[in-house]
Amino acid sequence: MADLSLLNEQVTALLTDEHNPIANLANASALIMENVEQLNWAGFYLFNDDSQQLDLGPFQGKVACMHIALGKGVCGVAASSKETQVVDDVTQFKSYIACDSAAQSELVVPLFKNDQLYGVLDLDAPVKARFNQAMAKQMEEFGRRLMKTID
Repeated sequence: MADLSLLNEQVTALLTDEHNPIANLANASALIMENVEQLNWAGFYLFNDDSQQLDLGPFQGKVACMHIALGKGVCGVAASSKETQVVDDVTQFKSYIACDSAAQSELVVPLFKNDQLYGVLDLDAPVKARFNQAMAKQMEEFGRRLMKTID
């Protein structure tokens, strides 16, 4: 497994003095996909205040769902609860949305800007139980560092 503390240092170094949200999110998803093993999707869903849903943002991986309602799927639950979700087996998640049938486990971290929901960081893996609480904590730190670069 990649050293996630190093990944956090890399995102800080890569994005220092960069503030374009699309470019930073795109590079962050690429950084994750290049450095974290056993992923088949890494990217972002951004909160749309007008429609009160999550809209697809920059990502690395296969075609993805365009919109996710709050409270639906792992991403929607993470956004509505404002809590990180670690799902060992997506088929056992009550409101799971199957955007990619290859995904078997998922980690979703809510992202905040000025104490308001900005979106979520979504990681999918083609194996069950890919994620754990230690990784969740490191990815929460990744998200905090990333959000410091978003204007």
